Amino acid sequence: MTMVSCGDGEGRRRKKDKPLSIPVMELKAQTIDVPQTYVCDIQAVQFVEVRAKVEGFVEEIYVDEGEEVKKGQALFKLNSSELGEIVNSSKALLMQERAQAQAARLEVERLQILVDKKIITDSELELAKAKLEMAESGILQAESMVKNAETGLSYSVIRAPFDGIVDRIPFKTGSLVSPGSLMTHITDISEIFAYYKVNENEYLRYMREKQENGEEELLEKEISLVLSDGNVYPYKGKLETMEADFETGTGSIAFRVRFPNPEGLIKHGASGKVMMTNEMEQVYLIPQKSSFEIQEYNYVYILDKENTVKVRSFKPIRRYGLFYVAEGFEPGDKIIYEGIQQVKDGSVITPVNVPEQEAYDTLYHSL
Repeated sequence: MTMVSCGDGEGRRRKKDKPLSIPVMELKAQTIDVPQTYVCDIQAVQFVEVRAKVEGFVEEIYVDEGEEVKKGQALFKLNSSELGEIVNSSKALLMQERAQAQAARLEVERLQILVDKKIITDSELELAKAKLEMAESGILQAESMVKNAETGLSYSVIRAPFDGIVDRIPFKTGSLVSPGSLMTHITDISEIFAYYKVNENEYLRYMREKQENGEEELLEKEISLVLSDGNVYPYKGKLETMEADFETGTGSIAFRVRFPNPEGLIKHGASGKVMMTNEMEQVYLIPQKSSFEIQEYNYVYILDKENTVKVRSFKPIRRYGLFYVAEGFEPGDKIIYEGIQQVKDGSVITPVNVPEQEAYDTLYHSL
């Protein structure tokens, strides 16, 4: 039979009532650069449809898909026999009008001599002058027809509107095209635009920062581009402008960032994310493992001077790696770092201070 003394029972009670040793973390206000990413729509700085202006059969294709071309370089040639005939016909009409005008001019000169000699009256001379004016107006009309015909003939050769890259060519040699038919696209990707959308709150924050710091400082901020494979594009971009109105339904507004693209790595229509850093001052980093969530609020256990645990609510500003960014705490506040399942409101603990380096090590590994 085992005998238990009163002294042993009292010792166990003292051991049972001894406060738990719980790791705690001391908070301090920090200034951090928070990365913010936005899905963006990537477009070439110039992306133009090349369309036929006249009807005809494709006679020559001078370029291939994906080929780099220069401004004014010939891309396609359409059969121009009918257009050539129109040019010849209009030129013939112009020659006829000029001949008639010359004949009318000579007639005026002849009648002028007769009038000067008082052989005929002025009425015949005035009639001849009127015929000369009609002939000269006919020349102007014929010259206009020649110019229009030559312009139409020039449209039979389709040229690049600027330096760029040829896209897909849907028509082949011998195909019949009509005015307005899409021949190809020309894309200038020496630079690219990245359009990303922000909500109204972010827009207002941007505008307030613009008022406080000036537009030039905002425009000088460098913005990164994260490509679809997760790699960061080596060239930085600059914010240029924004749309005029909020998008109906989503309540968002688009900003435009320009990026250089000297190697032509990024193509029109590619996907990615723009990434920028926003400086946040006097904020506190709360480890996610040190908090728990009820409905829309997060909670931590905070320690008072008597080492008594109290529940404290906070509303995170945003996530930052494995931390929440929060406001409303005081420098020196201590929170339960680990073991929140072992305590409750009103518990008394023995705090074990977690070194600052250890507390924040996970931050740098999670970003």
